[in-house]
Amino acid sequence: MKKLIAFTLAISTFSAFADVVVQMNAVDEKGVGSSVGQVTISESKYGLVFTPALQGLAPGLHGFHLHQNPSCELKEKEGKMVAAGGAGAHYDPAATNAHGAPWGEGHLGDLPALYVEANGSATQPVLAPRLKLSDLNGRALMVHAGGDNHSDHPAALGGGGARVSCGVIK
Repeated sequence: MKKLIAFTLAISTFSAFADVVVQMNAVDEKGVGSSVGQVTISESKYGLVFTPALQGLAPGLHGFHLHQNPSCELKEKEGKMVAAGGAGAHYDPAATNAHGAPWGEGHLGDLPALYVEANGSATQPVLAPRLKLSDLNGRALMVHAGGDNHSDHPAALGGGGARVSCGVIK
């Protein structure tokens, strides 16, 4: 019996620190499209590390966020279909209602900007120091069309704009 308990504890401890792989797909006003790759999320003593292996994105900086709902489906808003609107808003369990820096105050789902190289690939990891693996289940990971200044000024939600890639975290 003691061996069974020890084995169960060992397995649960191991699984608590297992990497999470999120399949990412292109999204637009027509719905969910083809795969653009994946993002592997791992836990470190400094927070969560998001390691993208993405391709086919526009070069430059992109807003990168954890969204509240596990959906990449279209959703109507003000009479228009919104790409991945089913994902809802940025993950904000403390109800701050403020976009902020990943290492400061604001939405817990505000991640560092994602850098996409001239060839359309993104491979540079980003660190989210306030997130834990337990925050991820039942959420969506989102890449936005534009960059992110981690402020609500001059544009809301950092100015990232349209949602271009989405993945559901399981």
